[in-house]
Amino acid sequence: MKRFDLILRGGTVVLPDAVRRLDIGVRDGKIAELAEELDPDDAAASADARGCHVLPGMIDAHVHLNEPGNGHWEGFETGSAALAAGGCTTYLDMPLNGIPPAVTADALRKKAGLARGRSAVDYAFWGGLMPGHVRDLPELAAAGAVAFKAFMSEPGGEEAERFRAVDDWTLYEGMARIAELGGLLAVHAENDAITSGLAVRLKAAGCVSARDYAASRPPEAELEAVHRALFFAERTGCRVHFVHVSTADALLMIDAAKRRGVDASAETCPHYLLLTEADMERIGPAAKCAPPLRGEAERERMWRMLAEGYVDLIASDHSPCPDEWKQLGPGRTFFDAWGGIAAAQSSLELMVSEGVRRGLTLPAIAGLLAERPARRFGLSTKGKIAEGFDADFAVVDLNRSYVLMREQLLQRHKHSPYAGRTIGCKVKETYVRGRRVYAEDRGITEPGHGVQVRPSA
Repeated sequence: MKRFDLILRGGTVVLPDAVRRLDIGVRDGKIAELAEELDPDDAAASADARGCHVLPGMIDAHVHLNEPGNGHWEGFETGSAALAAGGCTTYLDMPLNGIPPAVTADALRKKAGLARGRSAVDYAFWGGLMPGHVRDLPELAAAGAVAFKAFMSEPGGEEAERFRAVDDWTLYEGMARIAELGGLLAVHAENDAITSGLAVRLKAAGCVSARDYAASRPPEAELEAVHRALFFAERTGCRVHFVHVSTADALLMIDAAKRRGVDASAETCPHYLLLTEADMERIGPAAKCAPPLRGEAERERMWRMLAEGYVDLIASDHSPCPDEWKQLGPGRTFFDAWGGIAAAQSSLELMVSEGVRRGLTLPAIAGLLAERPARRFGLSTKGKIAEGFDADFAVVDLNRSYVLMREQLLQRHKHSPYAGRTIGCKVKETYVRGRRVYAEDRGITEPGHGVQVRPSA
């Protein structure tokens, strides 16, 4: 009997604290052995990774795949295909845009049933916290919710009628209940009174450009909401996670709370590290998001904070929509365009190429993309290349740059703020639990291989 199901041979392997040329032996979906050389006769199959780096597959903790009901925005097949092509091996799907949203155990189970057999990579689900649903939190946790998500500002658009922002009482009561459950609450931290009031004032004055949109969601809106959520977390003992942080001052505020003993974490996204409000103006609605892109000085501050350890993890916040929702025209201004960046396929490549260029080590980048998300969300068998962990790999050619073209994107709608950008590395293959699910020359090779994962105790 063969010792291994697969040997991945000759790659430069990114370990938690080092980078070494190693063979990786895989058995039953797990990493069974790491060695300088393994006998290929000991394996049922082998694959050649020479000339490439082998990173732990990205764990994208923040994506919107919109099923049930809105799979025409993005569904499990197309969304997971894009993620696989980008070296992502596990994603955490947000509760927002499904019909119904995942604020009850029944809705979460319905979503899980739709994902089964349709995702190329592994997945987990967020549950939602919104007014009227605090009582549903225990059943959501029992149904497998990896964590909970709340908005401190209204999501806007059609989905606002289904998934609503929390008021202060719901936030406080929900945090207290989640603390009792030992759970984790993520918050979209923007002060709704500030953002909606500024938007009304600017639109009334005819100020409806990209920069006007950015001005309607200033750093102060983020900072006030972060401060309030940290206060509630400290008082209730709730573990709290801040999604898509866009300002260095918010990172400093979260770090100060950690030093006081608050169990808090901070996520940012590639777009806050690679793009600015000037890019949003140049690119158009494909680069619209909330919080908005900031100025160049703020972007550079974010890189410094990341290098100094203030950022806990990187996620895409892949927020897709039909192409026409990103169009401007008669009667439609920048304020009316859908606010979300679709970038599931590019996150790992962008962070590796730009991170290396800026002096980050590959183990540090892998920590932000894989090990820390796994640890924060309790995915105890994922996130790093070590014996006993899931054989989840991104095989990346660091010596190859390419220009990203829309037709290369596997997501349902082919808009991306990075289209036309030169990216300094390329994912060649992606493995999930030892099975190759994506190859550059073949596309998605195992479209239904992914399974649902749940947080460990």
